[in-house]
Amino acid sequence: MTRIVALDPGRSKCGLVLVDREQRCVIEGHVLPADSVLDMLQRWREVDRVERLVLGNGTSSRDWCRQLPEDLTITVVDERNTTLRARERYWELWPPRGWKRLLPSGLRIPPVELDAVAALVMLESDLGHTLRWSGMPPVRNEL
Repeated sequence: MTRIVALDPGRSKCGLVLVDREQRCVIEGHVLPADSVLDMLQRWREVDRVERLVLGNGTSSRDWCRQLPEDLTITVVDERNTTLRARERYWELWPPRGWKRLLPSGLRIPPVELDAVAALVMLESDLGHTLRWSGMPPVRNEL
């Protein structure tokens, strides 16, 4: 199994996803307080090798580069428009139900924070293909 992590960095909260590259699927996805990201990354690395980490180049990315483990390969990617792309991707992964499906897509607001989905769209852009995310949408975790 080839595992890749994507991080949508922020000062107070971050989106973090762990992906199985060969299966083309998300293993886990979280919206975490910034001070919990390194702990989660360490937990994932204790379970199995992480091939690399894809990091958005926006808010505080330089600070994150200094904090991340030195032995981890880091790929910095452009994160422009990821919030808008994450909103669209959210509805692709978890289509609206009931009366919400009748709303024009521009009026639909996802019921969760999109940081983990933003990390996903950055990774999908880097890989050049979409990934499956089975299960529930990510909610903000307070570790």
